[in-house]
Amino acid sequence: MSKRKRRLRDAKLGMKKGIYILPSFLTIISLFCGFYAIVSAIKGNFESSAWAIMVASLFDMLDGWVARATHSTTRFGIELDSLSDVVAFGVAPAMLAYMWALIPFGRFGWAAAFLFVVCGALRLARFNIQMGSSESKHFTGLPIPAAAITVATLVLFYEDIWDKLYGKNYLIIALVYLLAFLMVSTIKYHGVKEMEFKKRKPFWILVISVLILAVIVIHPPVMLFVFSMAYIIWGIVEEIISYPKRKELEETPQEEVDSRR
Repeated sequence: MSKRKRRLRDAKLGMKKGIYILPSFLTIISLFCGFYAIVSAIKGNFESSAWAIMVASLFDMLDGWVARATHSTTRFGIELDSLSDVVAFGVAPAMLAYMWALIPFGRFGWAAAFLFVVCGALRLARFNIQMGSSESKHFTGLPIPAAAITVATLVLFYEDIWDKLYGKNYLIIALVYLLAFLMVSTIKYHGVKEMEFKKRKPFWILVISVLILAVIVIHPPVMLFVFSMAYIIWGIVEEIISYPKRKELEETPQEEVDSRR
């Protein structure tokens, strides 16, 4: 095959030689944090594992922002990001939850941890094929980083309030199953892209952002978990409120819907 034909083939497939170092390096840092979280969970350092997941989520946001800001989004970066997310936000929180609270439940415990990983992987696969369409702003299903952050902040919250965990805690295993279900559900969750930071915003949004930051700084282990749960509950509440309207639109003939518009 000639060089010209090879270039034409690569152009059709959207392939480019080389990679963008900065966003890929940030993704690898997120992957490293996820791996460190797994090792820490195995060693019984649950708080270190939880904080490592939190740091991984920070770098996961940064690599996306950097890629978009520098117009360096590539198929390679997307695939690397997904593989990193499976480890950092799928395997790592599942291992943390299992080693910390799910071992006493036996098969139900490791089944909950495995289901979390599987649903996280399915969530990422669905996100990749929907990219650029329905998931341009909002998320269909709970984002896997949000589910991982909820597990991590739960550990930090519990260790800060009650210290060690003893025996079976049915609320924790129920939460792990709930998070797994929410990731593969069709519940809509808001994303950062909806904020559209490049556009002008009312002054009160800045004030609220500063207040939220101040509240988190006061007692991070507690407030981070509170905000994580608030995000999850808000999506469920919005789904319940909007369900009758969506049901009505689904049952309404298309001609009538077009006339209303």
